[in-house]
Amino acid sequence: SFPTIVTRTPYDKYGEISVERWVHRAQQGYAVVAQDVRGRYESPGDFYPMVNEASDGYDCIEWVSRQPWCNGKIATIGGSYTGLTQWQAAQGSSRITCAVPQVAYSNVYHNWVYTGGAFQLAFNTGWGLATGARGHQRQYLWLPDEISQTTLFRHLPLITIDEEAGRNIPHWKDWIDHPSYDDYWRGMDPVQDHYPDVDVAAYHMAGWFDVFLQGGLNNFMGMTRHGKTERARRGQKLIVGPWIHSLGMKGTDSKTGDVDFGEACLIDLEMEQTRWYDYWLKGTDNGIMEEPRVKVFVMGVNRWREADEWPLPETRYTPYYLHSGGKANSLFGDGSLSTTPQESEQSDGYVYDPEHPVMTIGGSTCCAETLTAATMGPMDQRPNEYRPDVLVYTTPPLDRDVEVTGPVKAVIYAASSARDTDFTAKLVDVYPNGYAMNVAQGIQRARYRDSWEEPTLLEPGRVYEYTIDLWSTGNCFRKGHRIRLEITSSNFPQFDRNPNTGNPFGQDAELRKAEQTVYHDDTHPSHILLPVIP
Repeated sequence: SFPTIVTRTPYDKYGEISVERWVHRAQQGYAVVAQDVRGRYESPGDFYPMVNEASDGYDCIEWVSRQPWCNGKIATIGGSYTGLTQWQAAQGSSRITCAVPQVAYSNVYHNWVYTGGAFQLAFNTGWGLATGARGHQRQYLWLPDEISQTTLFRHLPLITIDEEAGRNIPHWKDWIDHPSYDDYWRGMDPVQDHYPDVDVAAYHMAGWFDVFLQGGLNNFMGMTRHGKTERARRGQKLIVGPWIHSLGMKGTDSKTGDVDFGEACLIDLEMEQTRWYDYWLKGTDNGIMEEPRVKVFVMGVNRWREADEWPLPETRYTPYYLHSGGKANSLFGDGSLSTTPQESEQSDGYVYDPEHPVMTIGGSTCCAETLTAATMGPMDQRPNEYRPDVLVYTTPPLDRDVEVTGPVKAVIYAASSARDTDFTAKLVDVYPNGYAMNVAQGIQRARYRDSWEEPTLLEPGRVYEYTIDLWSTGNCFRKGHRIRLEITSSNFPQFDRNPNTGNPFGQDAELRKAEQTVYHDDTHPSHILLPVIP
C-alpha cells in the first residue's frame, strides 16, 4: 500500500500534462487518483459549478481510503478549480493529511464571481462558456462568426450573454440573478466559513497578479488562526510570486506581462509540492517545516522576503493622501499624493460613460487572453492615464526606497449623480522613464458600500465614504520612482460596466452617464493605506 494523492478536476483527467504529472508522482512512490468531477468528461451527471464538490469530494476520499493500495495517508493536489475541490473535500473529510491548493479560492462570491460587488465579466464569461458542456470548449473556437469577444462582452442585458453566444448555461443566469451575498452563495459552503472544521496541513501557492490572490491569502490566515487542531494551525505554508494565474501553478517563467523579474523569481513549485508530500505522507525529514512559513516575492528589488506571519509583523500602515487644485484629470493634471493630510482643497470631478469605459490593461485577471480577451499581469498604464475620466495622483520622485508589502486599501470620499455606480482604485509604480506599472487594483460597487447582503442605492449628490480593497502586493518603489494612485469608475472587460441606473442587476440594456466627484479635504481625508515595511 502507498500514500495516495487525489485530484478532482473539470478539465479532463486524461489531459496530456496531467497524465505526465501523475506518472511522475507514481514513480516517486505515490498512488494517484484522478477523477473528472460530476458532469465533466467521463463522469456522469450534470455539471453545476461548485455545488456538488463537498459531497462528491467526501465520497471520493472515503472510497480511496478503503482501497488496499492506500495506506491511509491521503493528500490532494491541484490549482484553480481543483484548488476549490481540495478545500471542499477537506471541509468534511477527516482522512486528508495534507493539501497543496494553488491559486485557489476562499469564497465563490467574493473572489470568483464578484469582487467588491462588481461582476468578473471576462473571467466568468470565458470560463462559463468554456465549461458549459461535458467537454472543454474554448469560446473562440465556436462563437458564431458575427460575434467577437469584444461585442459579446458589450452585449446587454448581461443575463442573456450565454444565449448570444449560442448556449444556455443555467449557472450563468443564476450568477446574474444573485448579485448580493445571499443563501445561494452561502449554500456553496465557502471554505472561509469552515476553517474550524478543517484538519489539513496546506501549502498555499498564489500570485500577485492572479484573480484568486486574495483567496489564497485568506485561507492561509484563516487556517493559521482557526484551523481545527494545533497540527493544522501550525501546518500552513504560503508562497506568493509575481505570477498570473497559470504561472502560479508553475513558477518557471521569469516574465509576467511586460516585466521580466529575473532569475530570482524562478522557483520549482512542483519540487516544493514533492517536499510537502514527502514530509507529511512519508515522514521524510527534509526541513520544510523548519523554514519560515511565509515566502513572498518583492517586486522592484526582485527578491524573496520570508516571515512566519501574514501580514508581515513589522508592517507600518501608512496613509498617502490625495491632493490637487481641482484638476487631477489624467496624467497631465495637478493631482499629487503625499503623507501630509489635506486641509482645504478643491474636489476633482469626471464623467463616467459606460458606453466608453476605461479598459482593462493587465492586472489580477484570468485566464488565457484567448479565452477572456483581458490582458494580465504588470503592464504600462499610461494609455488609460491619458484619459480625462481617470484621476491621477502621484508622489514626487522618492528620495529612498519604499517597500509596500501587504494588504492595500483606498478610502475615498465621493459623490455621484447616479443611484448606483462604481469606483475603482489602482496602485501604480512609476519608473523614472515614465513607465507606469500596475501593482494592485480594486473596485467597489456603490450599492454594496455598507453591506454585501443588503444593498442600498445612492442619494444623488450626497458624499459617501468608500473603502476599496486592492487586495495585497509585494513591491518596492525604488529611489527615483514615484507612487501613483488612479481613481476612476470602470475596468472593462475584467468587470462589467455599471450602467449607473440603479436598476436590478443584469436585467436590462439601459446605460446612463454619471458625474463623479472625489473629495479630499480635512473633513474628507481620501487616501490610500499602504503597508510600508521599514
